[in-house]
Amino acid sequence: MCRKIGGSIQMARAARASKITSIDTTARSAVSLDDADRRIIELLQEDGRRAYGSIADEISLSEAAVRRRVQRLRDAGALEIVAVTDPLQLGFHREAMLGVRVHGDVRAAADQIAAIDEAIYVVMCAGSFDILVELITEDDDHLVHVLNDQIRAIDGVTEVETFLYLKLAKQTYSWGTR
Repeated sequence: MCRKIGGSIQMARAARASKITSIDTTARSAVSLDDADRRIIELLQEDGRRAYGSIADEISLSEAAVRRRVQRLRDAGALEIVAVTDPLQLGFHREAMLGVRVHGDVRAAADQIAAIDEAIYVVMCAGSFDILVELITEDDDHLVHVLNDQIRAIDGVTEVETFLYLKLAKQTYSWGTR
């Protein structure tokens, strides 16, 4: 279900929530990339709206070849082209990272957390926490609701440590293909 923010429905949140339904625990095989694939990815990381014709000119391929390569990468799950938004500009004034400790099946708890609309990043990990969760909420009251009524209510969750974001120092999606 979408929440109304500033009079508009946040469709991206609903699309993300419906797309991610469980934690993928299967091993993924790496996609084979050649130099042209790597360059296409790098150019799209710089500007996801860049025209295929422009990419083709830069890497000396046809526009059709670039389109096919991008589609192959998308089909393989190696590439996704999305709009990155600034939560503050959209009315979300509280961001936090949570460290969650679980007794029992970590996968089941992670799946339940991933189903929460406000959870935009959920990863099972090793170390002092079993799960790391990134939340984006409208305000502190909304954060308290998600923490208390949704995450802490999940069977097996024994501890939640909350790290409130004060200021974003760096966020990048252009790390290349190495």
